[in-house]
Amino acid sequence: MKFNDIRKMAKGMGINTYRMKKKDIIHAIQKREQNIECYGTDRVKSCNEKTCIWRDDCLKCMESF
Repeated sequence: MKFNDIRKMAKGMGINTYRMKKKDIIHAIQKREQNIECYGTDRVKSCNEKTCIWRDDCLKCMESF
C-alpha cells in the first residue's frame, strides 16, 4: 500500500499523521483497530496472520534487516 493511501486510511480513522513515519502510522492504525502493533517488528518471524493487509509490505520491510 502506498504511503498516501495509508495516510488517507489513518485520517479516515481520526489519526493525526503529521510528521509520522510510515511504520508509526501503521502502528496507530493497528492500535485504533485494537490489533497488535506488530508491523515491522520481530513478530514477522512467527506471523500467521495470512489476511493482514500489511503482511506483504511487512515481510518486504523485514527482509532488509
